[in-house]
Amino acid sequence: MISKRKTAGLATAAMLLGLTTQAVAKPVYDYAQVISSKPVVRYVTVSTPVQECWDDVEYYTVEQRPPGVGARTLAGAIIGGVIGHQFGSGSGNDAATVAGTLIGATVANRSAYRNGSYGPAQYSRPVKRCETQYRERREERVDGYDVVYRYHGQKYATRMPYDPGRTIRVRVDIRPAG
Repeated sequence: MISKRKTAGLATAAMLLGLTTQAVAKPVYDYAQVISSKPVVRYVTVSTPVQECWDDVEYYTVEQRPPGVGARTLAGAIIGGVIGHQFGSGSGNDAATVAGTLIGATVANRSAYRNGSYGPAQYSRPVKRCETQYRERREERVDGYDVVYRYHGQKYATRMPYDPGRTIRVRVDIRPAG
């Protein structure tokens, strides 16, 4: 530690030599006693994403055709076409054949659905579902420390980025008066 006497001696030596503050290249440091050091606290809300997943069951429906509906519809179309061909003559004959084919196919198709065991079948399958939720929490953040210290009987205050402990290093500014 540099005492008051040494500090005064350095100042006197600098003045006697005629040195100015620009000529003194090396700064002088000393230590001061810390009286108090209080953290400067800021509260922040931190949001963290959390993904939650679970197994679920998904149901779906399939419309089932009765067995043999295709064969019955085709047979009905052929029979209806043959019957329709018996009516009309010339170009009317072609129209009657087409109409008979369509009517026969429709009647056979509906008959197959009415008489067969058909309908919607319900199935299930396992699925994995996920959802992201945000959890919030408050945290303390220390922005610095408000420090009060004593140097040569005088109190000073400053804010520092860290807790200095019991003593703080101070720079002593020595300049000639005048």
